[in-house]
Amino acid sequence: MAGFAEFSEPLSGLNSNDRPPPGQVRLRLRLAYEGGAFDGWQSQPNGRTVQDALELAVAELVGERRVVHGSGRTDAGVHAMGQVAHVDVPEKRLALRAWAAALNGHLPKAVRVLEARKAPPVFHARFSASGKVYTYRLWNERCLHPLEVGRAWHLPVPLDVQTVRNAAILLTGTHNFAGFAANRGKPEKSTERSIGKIAVFKSGPLVRLRFEGDGFLYRMVRMLTGSMVRVAQGKAEMAWLEGLLRQPAGRRTSYCAPADGLYLTEVKYGIRAGKSGDVLPSSVDEPRPRA
Repeated sequence: MAGFAEFSEPLSGLNSNDRPPPGQVRLRLRLAYEGGAFDGWQSQPNGRTVQDALELAVAELVGERRVVHGSGRTDAGVHAMGQVAHVDVPEKRLALRAWAAALNGHLPKAVRVLEARKAPPVFHARFSASGKVYTYRLWNERCLHPLEVGRAWHLPVPLDVQTVRNAAILLTGTHNFAGFAANRGKPEKSTERSIGKIAVFKSGPLVRLRFEGDGFLYRMVRMLTGSMVRVAQGKAEMAWLEGLLRQPAGRRTSYCAPADGLYLTEVKYGIRAGKSGDVLPSSVDEPRPRA
């Protein structure tokens, strides 16, 4: 994602040595999980993470623990509807179509494998990604619906949605987003990112922000959301937001939206810059059984 440990490094090239060993096949997994049940994605000593749950499920099926590589880390409380991961497994262990159900049989109910497909040997869930989509959900009403607890940021104070849309236009494009990134403890190689679109949807008290970009800094989506809300509630001027964007040196917003309103919606794969400019396929269809 505690926000997406929103892909904190620029996309880089694939490591040509990272291929399945002989007799192994690379599975591409599409995942959904309820973030409140986990201490984030990345494996930890306490074992209460999504990665740990997946690796233990794989171990039950192949007899040993295998590393499950995710497209990026989400922090505690952040949900996913379209996280992508890959893992190398014995080619003849199970039929390809059986992997999703088999893994789900060993996973806690808060995480599910929505799809398991064979991927090309050079596919990497993280390094092959060309972009990500996040959704942030806000509940703008005096009373938070009980079914939205842990699913949205409750904002009882009225929100000017048109101001949110104006802020979204301002933030769209390629910028230095250093002013909207939390400190992870190490300097970023680059704080420039490109946001292709920030769409704002309103349905009754529910407001959804959909961020599409080539990558996101640590907690960037949550800090953008928190700052946009600050302006839309009349607690800060649009000029303050623009100042963070245009003159980020030494300045950083202190407004970070809660983790439980954030969802990793989709990971995109497609054309990557390179010598050939070819499209890297993200999955390979299993041959259809003959009648």
